[in-house]
Amino acid sequence: MELSKLKPSVSKKWLIAAAGIMWMAVGLMLCIRAYHWFSVGKSAISFPLELSGVFLAIVVYYFGFSRIAGKNLTRLRQFPDRVCFFAFQAWRSYLLIIFMITLGILLRHSSLPRNYLAEIYLIIGGALFLGNFAYYGAFRRIIYPKDSGLPQEKAASE
Repeated sequence: MELSKLKPSVSKKWLIAAAGIMWMAVGLMLCIRAYHWFSVGKSAISFPLELSGVFLAIVVYYFGFSRIAGKNLTRLRQFPDRVCFFAFQAWRSYLLIIFMITLGILLRHSSLPRNYLAEIYLIIGGALFLGNFAYYGAFRRIIYPKDSGLPQEKAASE
């Protein structure tokens, strides 16, 4: 049996969708965990940490994760139409994911106060969640290209 027949190949548009789903799911999971820790450990510093966490998530997305998503989308667009499903992330990204999971486990088991840990989770989770919109936008442009024959909005001059 030829090994290439065992490779789960999909159209590259589904790789883009899978990457968006992964970024969204992990971002939501981290934000939900942060929310839980903030709500359980309410203190005078919780609200400023929450507020700064949201602000820093936007900053981290804008200066970091948006570029990562852009580079990954460029890489995905260069693939032939059908490619292995697991290519939605570069192999180096899988190593980074393993590192981040390990770091998350170590932080959860550290003596770091949950409010501060929640802020870290909110920053990373929020930035990941915002990054999913780049993937969904790219997926939508593949599904509905401008010349697809879909009705366009009427000109405002009418």
